Amino acid sequence: MILHLSDLHFGTEKLACMAAIRLFCQQHPLECVVVSGDLTQRARYMQFYDCKQFLESLNLPYLVVPGNHDIPLYQVWNRVFSPFTRYKLFFGHMESSLETEHFYILGVNSIRRHYHTRGHISLEQIQKIDQQLMCAPADKTKLIVAHQPFYTPPNDPHGVKDCPMLGRIALESWSHSGLRGLLHGHLHQSAVYDLNQIYHLGAQHPVLDIHAGTATSYRLHRGLPNSFNVIYPNTDVEHYYFNSQLKEFVLKEEIAQ
Repeated sequence: MILHLSDLHFGTEKLACMAAIRLFCQQHPLECVVVSGDLTQRARYMQFYDCKQFLESLNLPYLVVPGNHDIPLYQVWNRVFSPFTRYKLFFGHMESSLETEHFYILGVNSIRRHYHTRGHISLEQIQKIDQQLMCAPADKTKLIVAHQPFYTPPNDPHGVKDCPMLGRIALESWSHSGLRGLLHGHLHQSAVYDLNQIYHLGAQHPVLDIHAGTATSYRLHRGLPNSFNVIYPNTDVEHYYFNSQLKEFVLKEEIAQ
């Protein structure tokens, strides 16, 4: 199973959440960790350094992609000419892959320096990912990690302005190459949607849009607690929320009880 973190926003991190995630990793048979962007709050050197140290401390293979907070906001020169320099210094390629016992995972960089929050998927990326999915082992669950979600419900205030351009075209291609799910953050709210039903993609299986909340940051939205997802090989998803009294992450169903 996969631990799906997002929106760590180092620079605004909670030490209690970090400790609870380390404990969770020690207590569960996880195959890897994926982080769907916004590793930092302002793309500063020490924020990337602290995030790297935290992820290394989990002692698991991990895959990360950049978020819109991982390129400079106020340093205009760097934002235009070298937006990903610090990210690449600590994490290397922005579109890496990770293969585990049950999963084949691809990272996709949806961040563009010309957009503040909205993402973009290029035709070149669509074709490249499509080829990788088709060549992936047939017995592995195929997942993609990107920062922005590919779907937001009609009543969500963010709307389509926070979904990547050309996302629908990408979905129509990738869903026929075995894609089973996309892992996102950005909205700081946990959710799961079947894009095959919503967009009528014509795939022979569900294609899930899996949203994660913020795992470690004080930047909480709508009063929601810190949270993360656990994803199983059959694409079942469990949402865990931080219990400040217990100082640990608790399964959503256990909170309801």
